[in-house]
Amino acid sequence: MKKAFMTLGFIALSYVLLAGGIVHNTNQSASFIRMPARDASLGIDAVYYNPAGLTMLKDGLHFSLSNQYITQTRNIKSTFPGMNRSEFEGGVTAPLFPSFYAVYKKNKFAASFGFNPIGGGGSANFEEGLPSFEMQPSLIPPALTAGGVPTSAYSLETAFEGSSIIYGFQGAISYQIHDEISLSVGARYVTVSNSYNGYLRNIQINPTFPALGYDGSMRSAPTFFSEFSGYLNTVSGTLQGTGNNLQPIIDGGGGSVPLSAGTMAGLTPEQVALLQGTITQLGGDPTNMTIAHAQQFFYGTSAGYAENAQQMANNSQATQDMQVDATQSGSGIVPIIGVNMKFADNFNIAVKYEFKTKINVKNSTKIDDVGLYPDGLEVPSDMPAMLSVGMRYAPVSRLTLHAGVHHYFDRKVSYGKRLNNEFVSNMEFMDTDYMEAAFGLEFAITEKFLISAGYLRTQTGVKDIYQSDLSHSLSTNSLGGGFRFNFNENIGLNLGVMNTWYLEAEREFVSPVVGKYTETYNRKAFVAAIGIDVSL
Repeated sequence: MKKAFMTLGFIALSYVLLAGGIVHNTNQSASFIRMPARDASLGIDAVYYNPAGLTMLKDGLHFSLSNQYITQTRNIKSTFPGMNRSEFEGGVTAPLFPSFYAVYKKNKFAASFGFNPIGGGGSANFEEGLPSFEMQPSLIPPALTAGGVPTSAYSLETAFEGSSIIYGFQGAISYQIHDEISLSVGARYVTVSNSYNGYLRNIQINPTFPALGYDGSMRSAPTFFSEFSGYLNTVSGTLQGTGNNLQPIIDGGGGSVPLSAGTMAGLTPEQVALLQGTITQLGGDPTNMTIAHAQQFFYGTSAGYAENAQQMANNSQATQDMQVDATQSGSGIVPIIGVNMKFADNFNIAVKYEFKTKINVKNSTKIDDVGLYPDGLEVPSDMPAMLSVGMRYAPVSRLTLHAGVHHYFDRKVSYGKRLNNEFVSNMEFMDTDYMEAAFGLEFAITEKFLISAGYLRTQTGVKDIYQSDLSHSLSTNSLGGGFRFNFNENIGLNLGVMNTWYLEAEREFVSPVVGKYTETYNRKAFVAAIGIDVSL
């Protein structure tokens, strides 16, 4: 049963991921939601997307504040036989997903500050658990039935809620070294905070075992296994005693006497009949048994019952209520460099590189009934390097075209995944790095009103071994659109919506108990965003 919680720690890595790598979020402004190709931005959100391009702002102070409302639904299907349900759904909601930017620009120099949820965000709630929670209890009825205790149903109460947020506090200096070229250097301080709350409780089954008063109605699984263990121990003791009672006869030289002729060794006819009947009832054949053979049969059968009694005691312990209440926290610093190349007033190219950062999160555990979150243990939770390249081109005065690509170097870091109970790098779980490509356009209907739209494609590179109901990575297609309204030359409002479609993935598993089964993973997401830009 403990396997039900064995991977709870990994679900929080990408709760509301709409754009970005496996742990990065790049949906960092309302402008991005209305047009998701911001890598060559010359607006205030360039603090995040293109810090070197901030030298193209007019002199003065500039501020931008955005918030996104994000919803995501996760759907997991499983063909694991015997479960009460084959489809599981979880909801993720992030009503607050803020981004704040500030810039001071003077001549060729710009200093900037940014705050945003650089990873994670929101909370995931699986009110009916997940396949991995339900698989172990679902094996109880067929196992008991095969063992001679007819059982056809099980029930349980299970749920999981987790949250993960990685906040980024970013500062940078940008300088225009030439009319066409600007450089930037900066860093982002990131803080990681994860929390996990889950339980698996009140497991019930419906065994039929009249000897203990079980009539096929739903009863507590731990109680049944405990009582059944006691019953088996009693039977084991009785069989052990029966064997012991034959020892005086064997010591007297009667061990080689056939059991059927046991009266010749001092047994009564009633004792012979009882011994033969018991052996037959236990699945043995007393026909050619000697008294010594009968004793060994009773001893061996007693040992088998004792072993089964211990297994039932283990089952009683394994089906007890279990709970996890743990948090993780850690931090790191991400160096960031960038270059902006403005070849003409209507043509701009930007490049940004974020260095990889090694981060360990430390467990702070209140309850850990399964031993998965040892208090004080440090778990890898790295931020990978990321390269972005963007282009901005205005073929005519009112139309601007945008494009961008992102490469996340996920394979060279560790996200806390384990093999053979040891943390390993993502090389074991990924064939290729995570990639993104975005395209968009903006059209100024008037000097104050601009409409925009864009497309974003993400391509995951994980292997099948990465995928599970608690931790999976899917490729996506996203469409965003919206508008910007300028109240005047210093204040602008951005509104946008984005819908994300995930590409369904499937993984085949092999269970030593039930054989092959498959899991299918899918999601859908929607976001609405509002933001205000102010220049002074």
